[in-house]
Amino acid sequence: MTVPLPLEERLDSVETLERHLARLLELDPRLHPVAETAGAFPLRINPPGFAGMAKIIIGQQVSVASARAIWSRFELVPGALEAASYAMLSEQDIEGVGLSGFKKRTIRAIAEAVAAGDLDFERLPSLSADEAVAELTRHKGIGPWTAEVYLMFCAAHPDVFPAGDLALQKAVGQGLGLAERPPARQLVEIARAWAPHRATAALLFWRYFAVMRDREGILL
Repeated sequence: MTVPLPLEERLDSVETLERHLARLLELDPRLHPVAETAGAFPLRINPPGFAGMAKIIIGQQVSVASARAIWSRFELVPGALEAASYAMLSEQDIEGVGLSGFKKRTIRAIAEAVAAGDLDFERLPSLSADEAVAELTRHKGIGPWTAEVYLMFCAAHPDVFPAGDLALQKAVGQGLGLAERPPARQLVEIARAWAPHRATAALLFWRYFAVMRDREGILL
């Protein structure tokens, strides 16, 4: 089981990202060509808590442009950004936002869990990655990918790698010269070599994927 790292090691600043990337390249020299191709990449941090989780759920399985449009409407709904007030909203209150039925049910279930004290986002940074993922995924509608992305971008956890992400599977397969795209289970094992900086590795490979996609088309 992974253990929590000191707060100063949380991936919440450009300086920490640069330090973690340097350590990552020392851990696995195979990543030097990947880093050279990727170039500089940003640190993405979203607000923690209910609003951050809602934003991640809204962004699932839609284009970036669609996610931004839906989120822009969602955050304008009075009370939508706080769990307690969202739990009191009616279906009519969020009509027109553009949420699918599944996303409506998931966000409402999370809001109700937070309001009832059954889900405490503030507690997550004190847990190991494994414990935090388990805590999140026990709530209906939150799968491993959603939990891991939340931990990366909202809780600044430095050692999370969303192995179920298709772009990461494609990028790691090409970046490491593998014969085939590694499935999630295999990618979990590959990523163990990058602990305790797996979040930095994920950011690196996402950037690598974007560069290669623009340069050579969608990775196969």
